[in-house]
Amino acid sequence: MADRYQQFTKTPVGKFLVPKLGLPNPATLRRYRPGQPALDGPALLGAAPGGRLEKTVKGQLGEAGIEVLGTPAADQRYGALVFDATGITDPAQLRELYLFFHPVIRKTGYCGRVLVLGTPPELAEGRERIAQRALEGFVRSVGKELKRGATAQLVYVAPGAENATESTLRFLLSAKSAFVDGQVIRIGTQGIPDVPAPQSWERPLAGKVALVTGASRGIGAAIAEVFARDGAHVVALDIPAQGAELSEVANRVGGSALQLDITAADAPAKLADHLRERHGGVDIVVHNAGITRDKTLGNLNQGGWDAVITVNLAAQLAINDKLLADKVLRENGRIVGVSSIAGIAGNVGQTNYATSKAGVIGMVDETAPRLAEYGGTINAVAPGFIETKMTAAVPLFIREAGRRLSSLGQGGLPVDVAETIAWYANPASAAVNGNVVRVCGQALLGA
Repeated sequence: MADRYQQFTKTPVGKFLVPKLGLPNPATLRRYRPGQPALDGPALLGAAPGGRLEKTVKGQLGEAGIEVLGTPAADQRYGALVFDATGITDPAQLRELYLFFHPVIRKTGYCGRVLVLGTPPELAEGRERIAQRALEGFVRSVGKELKRGATAQLVYVAPGAENATESTLRFLLSAKSAFVDGQVIRIGTQGIPDVPAPQSWERPLAGKVALVTGASRGIGAAIAEVFARDGAHVVALDIPAQGAELSEVANRVGGSALQLDITAADAPAKLADHLRERHGGVDIVVHNAGITRDKTLGNLNQGGWDAVITVNLAAQLAINDKLLADKVLRENGRIVGVSSIAGIAGNVGQTNYATSKAGVIGMVDETAPRLAEYGGTINAVAPGFIETKMTAAVPLFIREAGRRLSSLGQGGLPVDVAETIAWYANPASAAVNGNVVRVCGQALLGA
């Protein structure tokens, strides 16, 4: 559904009234198009004394075709400001953040990127642990101060994982992360596997088989499209009632369709047999299928509770157990869950839905160490307000609040969720395990 207010802000009348009245003025976000430059302008790279990532990051940015500057230039707009804060081992050294960013923060370009790199606090000791934890408050606040579609992220890199950062840097600095803002990402904290670079960064999933549930429309269809763009064969799954739309998506992306009710008792076995017999296994599993049955707890019947928990959580656990037990998920496989901001912040009338989506986060926490044993990963996305048919049915004033109550002041698109999932699926993201990233434009509600 079109964001009519955002369209109004671009009209001559809107351009006059919006600043006069102090109204929100959401930027038109720069989203990915094949062949476009990674950044719209150079990256300024700095580091606190003793940082361990600066040299590696400089090389990785160069490989991505990004011009890297080591000192500020007069009258320069920057596509990104990148700071290696791993050298900060005492709170007194947090001044290094101010010294780097203060002179240049207003020179962040349109839809620019701010990226701070640190050491996971849980892997540090003493005052270093305090100082590294402090980075989160800095980054989240910067994300709320930036304008014109710019975003800020914090990436904690475990010692030894310095060479495992390239896929994350490429994602966060590119237009693929348009609606990801104010997030904290951890690399290498679940063990540091070999991290092979893809043969092609334009088609990193070439030769991979990807299962996407709930693929007939909305976010699921967008995931299928992005996976196909990146080279994967997509097995698009949905319930038989969605068969016509499902076939249309599968045909459009050159994949295959599978009609299956994932809540059926024999669904995990049927799915495992299908993936083994038709494709020799599966490399990527995306649990996107989900339903809502919204009512306040006092008005919610047991059927409405059970249906949501079964589809959104229990069925996913059963499928994971079968695919892992039968080794249908190949080595170095990827599992991605679709949670929700409701699973983090809660929501009126969604006790069942929020419970199920918080459970998806629990699934990530519990499964990540087990998958790490053979190079696999499990992560989740937690979408905020995304423009879909479901949100189009939300009452007007609630819908407008959902759009505006974020640092970016607008709703996201299904492709924003899909791009984040594709980053998780990238072979070069092998050290990204156990993360939950909100795709919410840094929503002002929740954690």
